[in-house]
Amino acid sequence: MLAAIGLDERQESAYRALVAVGAADIADLAHRLDLPEPETERALRRLESHGLAARSSARSGRWVAAPPAVALGALLTRQRHQLEQAEQAAARLAEEFRAEAAEPAAHDLVEVVTGASAVEHRLRQLVAGAAEEVCALVTGGPVVGVPERGVAYRVVVEREVLSLPGGVAGVSSALGPDVRVRVADRVPTRLVLVDRSPAMVPLTGRGTEPVALVVHASGLLEALTALFEAVWRDALPLRLGAGGEVTEEQPPGPDATDLEILSLLLAGLTDASVAKQLDLGLRTVQRRVKGLMELAGVTTRLQLGWYAHERGWVTRA
Repeated sequence: MLAAIGLDERQESAYRALVAVGAADIADLAHRLDLPEPETERALRRLESHGLAARSSARSGRWVAAPPAVALGALLTRQRHQLEQAEQAAARLAEEFRAEAAEPAAHDLVEVVTGASAVEHRLRQLVAGAAEEVCALVTGGPVVGVPERGVAYRVVVEREVLSLPGGVAGVSSALGPDVRVRVADRVPTRLVLVDRSPAMVPLTGRGTEPVALVVHASGLLEALTALFEAVWRDALPLRLGAGGEVTEEQPPGPDATDLEILSLLLAGLTDASVAKQLDLGLRTVQRRVKGLMELAGVTTRLQLGWYAHERGWVTRA
């Protein structure tokens, strides 16, 4: 119980025994504690340094215990003062760290991790520290381990991974209540993005010693985030079947009315003209166009036109 004020088990036992008898010589106290006399003397000297025991002035060779209420109270007051000083020092250090982190040096924005074991350890460390979401692009290897504590998880798997030995089982084990998995014909690179910062991406290809970059908040991180979102948007969702097989789900697409609205807009008609031509309300047309933009993940109608063409929603006769 007295370890908080710097006493070990033997020193605490010596003080308790001394308090119980009031005063004792080293031989008597050593007998009570079942300790050698040299160790008992060392314990008493330690108690003396803390102000918990003192040599008797009335009789040579005897030790007396300091009153606990006074001696321990003084020690606790000293400990509180030291803790307050430590808290103040910690607060100053935290403030200095925040000030430094506000404008990090260029070399602090990217970590270079070299070696297979070091890369794996850093990856596990990043994933274990996730608080909200882990996003991953997987190509030519296993799916990243799923974090605990209900962290949201989004994974895009390259289609080739499903054909590897244990590929389907690996993807199946990754599917869960907080995990969403999609598949793409091609994933540009392996990538793990934790809580939007940091991100981890490999630096070298096969046949060389594994090297990875850990990218912190920067323009490069924003680019990697945008890359993941673009691949995720274009990938197809995966669903685990009753027999354990992984099947692809087709994403929702525009219906016939949406396609008619798109074709007329691309022909240059206004929203009002489209509504009149299709006998729809103006708000219905605008609502459907907004839904198409959300489906395509774009913010302008020009982008929607390009997306519709790339997806084959509209074709030129």
